[in-house]
Amino acid sequence: MRATFLTVSLAALMLPLPGRTSGRTVFFDDFSGNALDRAHWNVIVTGRTVNDEQQAYVDSPDVLSVTGGALVIRPRFRPGFKTPEERGFDFISGRIDTRSKMTFTYGTAAARMKLAAGAGLWPAFWALGDGRWPDTGEIDIMENVGDASWTSVALHGPGYFGNTPLVKRAPFAGRRDATAWHVYAVDWTRDALVFKVDDREVYRVTRATVEHYGAWAFDNPKHLILNLALGGNYPAGVNGATAPYRGLPDGTVRSIQNDEPKIVVDWVRVTSR
Repeated sequence: MRATFLTVSLAALMLPLPGRTSGRTVFFDDFSGNALDRAHWNVIVTGRTVNDEQQAYVDSPDVLSVTGGALVIRPRFRPGFKTPEERGFDFISGRIDTRSKMTFTYGTAAARMKLAAGAGLWPAFWALGDGRWPDTGEIDIMENVGDASWTSVALHGPGYFGNTPLVKRAPFAGRRDATAWHVYAVDWTRDALVFKVDDREVYRVTRATVEHYGAWAFDNPKHLILNLALGGNYPAGVNGATAPYRGLPDGTVRSIQNDEPKIVVDWVRVTSR
């Protein structure tokens, strides 16, 4: 097992943290400053997509900002935008990760987030191993494709990737849908991953279940990712939209043109057992 790299301040270790927690806090960011903490996060700049998403990721306060004690990711309509790879996109958005700054093996990763409704908006909070995908494993702690009535969780690895059989929709209980504040979390141990929404278990996957499909890819360090994609294969598979953009229908395009959607992250926390 490779060594785990940790970046956390003494002040963060001593904070009383929102929500239930057990164990030692090894990473915490409550976005309390006036800019993204680059000691914690990398900002991804790329026009490469792997699921036919319709956005380029950029490093700009237009799409990534810290205000009011929260991280805000806001997609923008920028027709004809050119990436460093000279690829053209009509939308820009934000993606950040902790690669090389913080990785962890086992424990609990959680984030308090408020999403936006709109078919084809594809926010995600996830963990990824370094190295060749899917061999090093992917843990999708929260994904949403713009239907505010549910989020989903999933695992990807060798033999169970792409349209993975290890996936579960998590409908919201009561009247508080995805546009309200919720805590999305995974409890990760040597033999199981337990996904939770507001401390309510929504999916449990054991090592034996995973190994029915392929090798268990969850004994190695993972880094965290927060992003807001637009359209692409997964949203299109749910909403059926092929125009004006794959997975991104007219109504959502107009909403982005009006600068309406945004994803808000109150805090992110990793605890070890």
